[in-house]
Amino acid sequence: VLATCGQNTKENCTYFVNQGYPGPYDGTGSCQLTINKAHPDICQFRLDFDQFNIAGPEPIDHMCNSDQFIVAGGNPAPAICGINTGNHMYIDAGVGNTNPVTLNFVTSGPSFPRNWKVKICQIPCNTIYRAEEGCLQYFTGVSGQIKSYNYDPGAGLQLSKQDYSICIRMERNFCGIQYTACPDTGTIKAKFLLYTRQVNNRTHAFTLSGNTQGQTAVSSSTGTIGPNSCNTDWLIIPCATNVGRTGLPACIDRICGGTFNTEISTTPATVISTVKPFRLTVHTNNVEAPNDVGNRGFCLNYVQQPCTNNLDV
Repeated sequence: VLATCGQNTKENCTYFVNQGYPGPYDGTGSCQLTINKAHPDICQFRLDFDQFNIAGPEPIDHMCNSDQFIVAGGNPAPAICGINTGNHMYIDAGVGNTNPVTLNFVTSGPSFPRNWKVKICQIPCNTIYRAEEGCLQYFTGVSGQIKSYNYDPGAGLQLSKQDYSICIRMERNFCGIQYTACPDTGTIKAKFLLYTRQVNNRTHAFTLSGNTQGQTAVSSSTGTIGPNSCNTDWLIIPCATNVGRTGLPACIDRICGGTFNTEISTTPATVISTVKPFRLTVHTNNVEAPNDVGNRGFCLNYVQQPCTNNLDV
């Protein structure tokens, strides 16, 4: 079922598309879809961004000033913009007969070829696909990939004013979870891009704070106190340590900077956590400049670790 601006739906797996779909939309205004439950025992709506390309944030403080996607009526969801194709959100629909949830694309910026196709599926309360409480994103499976909103290796910028949790279902007989920053896509494209990457000599798959536009890599930062701490934008991984660290290292929760590592370093590391449930927390404030420049957010690959791997459980 396709639906567009000004419509209501209670059909499972409705597609919310822009005006003029499959062509682009280059107008300004508000395009709103109202979602009602198909029946009272629906607890969540899953939004899959099959296509999501609207104007991105302004480049100074990374605020979504031109275009925004706004969810109203469910759990608090941050406004997002930019490129989010392939990403998703879970929206809490409440228990029983509740007020509808509205999805709204607000476009106010300059000319831009916007397009969106959002698949909206209704999740019953008693299914295994239901996300845990308070999770804006929910991943299942032993391995997968997690991206912050508007993460794009070429043009993406980390969005400001984000506060949400990402949950990964702990699969049977798995006790821990490892994360690594995604490979830079520049390495698998044309030769001239390989050269560009070697000049920059670093990955941009985890850039949350600091000036990451320059040629030199920006170190990781961790924790909440000291000169290398995370007090503006950060990712929380509960009690995380680098894989392969000998002895009993102190674990840390907050990671930021321009390198994915639980220790202060400019070399990316594989990071492990055994805290249950598996959950990440994203926080960005509402300013970037002058200290934070060019940050793209994060792309992480995760792999759950079997309980037999001598993990502390």
